Amino acid sequence: MSVDTSIRAVLRAPQVTRVLIGSQIGRLPTASGPLALLLFARQSMSLAAAGLLVAAYTAGMAVGTPLLARAVDRWRQPPVLWAAALVSGLGFGTVALTGGNLAAAVTGAALAGFGTPPLEACLRTLWPALLPPATVPTAYTVDIAVQEVIFVVGPLVTLLAVTVGGPAAGLLAAAVVQLAGTAMYALSPAARAWRGVAAVRHWAGPLRVPRFGVMMLGVVGVGAAVGSIAVAVTGYAESAGDRRLSGWLLAAQATGALVGGLCYTRARPGGPGRLPLLAAALTVGYLPLLLAPGPAPMAGLLAVSGLALPPVLTAVFLTAERLAAPGTVAEAFAWVSTAFVVGSAAGSALAGPLVSAGTRYGLAVAPAAALLGTAALWAVAHRDRGPSRAVGRTPG
Repeated sequence: MSVDTSIRAVLRAPQVTRVLIGSQIGRLPTASGPLALLLFARQSMSLAAAGLLVAAYTAGMAVGTPLLARAVDRWRQPPVLWAAALVSGLGFGTVALTGGNLAAAVTGAALAGFGTPPLEACLRTLWPALLPPATVPTAYTVDIAVQEVIFVVGPLVTLLAVTVGGPAAGLLAAAVVQLAGTAMYALSPAARAWRGVAAVRHWAGPLRVPRFGVMMLGVVGVGAAVGSIAVAVTGYAESAGDRRLSGWLLAAQATGALVGGLCYTRARPGGPGRLPLLAAALTVGYLPLLLAPGPAPMAGLLAVSGLALPPVLTAVFLTAERLAAPGTVAEAFAWVSTAFVVGSAAGSALAGPLVSAGTRYGLAVAPAAALLGTAALWAVAHRDRGPSRAVGRTPG
């Protein structure tokens, strides 16, 4: 008897809707946080300094995410998630109280990023416990597709909070939303019942697998492309005369990504060779942005540029699951997120000064970074001849 692997089957499974929605709400600051930091910093700082603030936030995430996920693998999900949400909220509050002091703001932003709850990794470890094995790939795609709602709603939440309460309110809104989503997820029976797999773990975790490390380099390139866009679009909006326009433009890109993700749920997972092809499509999608037309056509081009991102990330997570050694799956997913935010931090930091020299210079970072990522992902696919979970597996 065949197993129903449709989206409807995934969403109808017990607890799936609750953990999916809770995770999405808790992860809203990954989209609202950087924009809130940018708008807060632009009160009294240069665009380059604002980019540094976003880079500190994303770099904090890069350090904290794998450490928190490793704790999840070895312990349980709820205690780690609660502690992380409180630390991150403290960081956002610190930035809001800095009064324009750059050093204090950077420290607070880094703390906010470091404490970001690893909801993405935690959710993806739950799928095998909640769904039949044949349905798990569909769940990954649904998760990543729905995740794009974060990048539509997140910037709008920030803009609403800033409009009502000023730039500091955007930061406080990120902290409150993050805590609310974490609570919804962490209090679910599935999250409370989950336990990591008992295994002897190598100190390097999933990075012990060579191809996994190469894939992370590719994800860094993809992250750099995405991270540079937030700063470049902010510079574009300022040159167009309305800084708030950046939120709408980023929401347009996220809408395109949502459409691309939903369409991709109808596709089969595919083989290793699909990953670099999807990354190449992402690279091509960024090229028209160099035209930097008026706001309306720019929104359309940004929507097109977002289409390929969810398919790329779906293929990356499926590959990560295949390459991860036992007992390191949550950490493997976290390393994907870490590689992405490391690239995002680098892209943000690079795009800041380039945008100051000219909007098109900042927009050029995305296709260049995505091209480098595609080369690394092609190397992974070229060497991936089949399942290799045993590679890098520790005894026991």
